[in-house]
Amino acid sequence: MMATLLKWVVPWEFSWVFLAIFLSTCVLYLRGSRRLSVSFGRQLAFWIGMAIIYLSLQTYLDYYAEHEFFMHRIQQVLLHHLTPLLIVATYPATVLRAGLPLAWRVRVLRPLQRSWPWRLLSAVILNPLVATLLFVVFVLIWLIPSLQTLAMLDWRIYRFMNWTMLISGFAYWSLVLDHRPHPPGRMTAGLRVLSPAVTMTPQILAGAIVTFSKTDLYPIFEICGRAFTFNVLTGQLIGGVITWVPAALIESIGGLLALRQWLRLSRNGRLPRRPLRQPTVRSSATTTPSVE
Repeated sequence: MMATLLKWVVPWEFSWVFLAIFLSTCVLYLRGSRRLSVSFGRQLAFWIGMAIIYLSLQTYLDYYAEHEFFMHRIQQVLLHHLTPLLIVATYPATVLRAGLPLAWRVRVLRPLQRSWPWRLLSAVILNPLVATLLFVVFVLIWLIPSLQTLAMLDWRIYRFMNWTMLISGFAYWSLVLDHRPHPPGRMTAGLRVLSPAVTMTPQILAGAIVTFSKTDLYPIFEICGRAFTFNVLTGQLIGGVITWVPAALIESIGGLLALRQWLRLSRNGRLPRRPLRQPTVRSSATTTPSVE
């Protein structure tokens, strides 16, 4: 029993970078949630999201993701869609900031946010067009069989793939679920609602192509050794359906959450209103006949 538990808890591929970021985030959120009034639901969603990240990247689940295509797709949907949506929906930025010591906020965080590299990076990654494109591109590009093969053969590319999925997911959902009006929010309220419908379309198409393919698109999993013994095309079909259906459902939920924020902004009168255009009165020159 203990051996089985350790098998699932001990990291399959240990990463000091991941562990440092993960533990730092957990400590900051714990400190911040004690200083601020954070509802139980928000805290629960945040910790579920953090647990999913750890389980996906630092447990034996990662082994199955490297040796079975449909398990790999489950991992990618969790990292790219579900986990960022769960965590961003709790609006953790304020809580994490409150978790920093006051001296760090004044001497480190504030100058960092005002520095030009930080502003440049934020302007690029959090640009609505760039974030939306990256959100879609990083799903599609890692479905290309040749790139999938490289990722499975080189651990550095494999980790880069996982980080790109996670970061692009956080960047995109932070724009879509922004609770502020535009401006200062980077995306308009209406575009936040429509964006998931746009981004899910190419992913649905890619998932359908994988689902209905009659050839083994990813033989690398056969080379690495499959974790399960059922038919290759069956596993590929399941992986295509996971790319197709659950991902689209999660994005639909994200669109509904964005719609909820839009209605809240409208109800509170926080949406920008266009000034009413005053009708212009044109003066017409009237000519009176001259009496001679």
